[in-house]
Amino acid sequence: MEMLLHGNALLALAAAVLWGGGDFSGGMGVKHAGGSMGAALRVILLSHCASFSVLVLIAWSRGDAFPHGAALAWGLVAGATAGISLACFYIALSRGAMGASAALSGLLAAAIPAAFSAQAEGSPGLLRLIGFVVAGAAIWLIAAGENAEAKPADRGTFWLAVIGGVGFGIYFTALKLAAAKTGVIWPLATCRMGSLTVCSLMLVGMSFRAKAGGVQARVTRPVVLWALATALLDTSGNLLYIAATRAGRLDVAAVLASLYPASTILLAAWTLSERPTRRQGLGMAVAAVAVVMITV
Repeated sequence: MEMLLHGNALLALAAAVLWGGGDFSGGMGVKHAGGSMGAALRVILLSHCASFSVLVLIAWSRGDAFPHGAALAWGLVAGATAGISLACFYIALSRGAMGASAALSGLLAAAIPAAFSAQAEGSPGLLRLIGFVVAGAAIWLIAAGENAEAKPADRGTFWLAVIGGVGFGIYFTALKLAAAKTGVIWPLATCRMGSLTVCSLMLVGMSFRAKAGGVQARVTRPVVLWALATALLDTSGNLLYIAATRAGRLDVAAVLASLYPASTILLAAWTLSERPTRRQGLGMAVAAVAVVMITV
């Protein structure tokens, strides 16, 4: 049992590292594409198309049966909520107050699967509950950094961040349910089907409402390369997350995987010379304490 729990935690932490890298790559892709919502949707679609193609090819080569019933439904729910959540999250970030938006979304994304797990799997124990609270504080310290644009979060931005966080939390939970009794490849592939459908519809809707002379998204070679990097890192992280939920408790996997902003910040510090703030450094130290409390 101890080895199972430690394996569960290690897989979730590995997923967090890869998800953080995927967010960094995705952000760089959106930046090169023009920084608009249309640019964000194009990067998501490029990334998820590449991911979906590879996943289907792997599933076909392995002879895995296409899921049906509840597994298929939960996979599509996970994908649809992921697409909507990413869109809302990017809009919230584009309005300024990025730290508050990221922190609120991260907290909700961890809290919802933790609450579901407590209901379905029972209490995780006092030490882990305290560890979850400490991890929530770490997420807030890491993500809610200084706001360079000095823009307070208005009510609309607040609710966009809430929708994004709730959607991410549903995604974490639905992905667990989709892969509960199947393999790990098809659940993620069906998830991509849902996200591709939602993001495509959103992009089509935006194109009808686009104003003449507005900022146009640019899909250049660097954008495609960043999107492919995002696909590799995000898909690998998702597969590790699914493995973590199958190896142990959902709450442990979701809370530890939600520490992914730390790796995004470290990557920015390494490649863009963006030094973490003291608050973010403290958050990383607090995250280390939370990991110990959750995995003991």
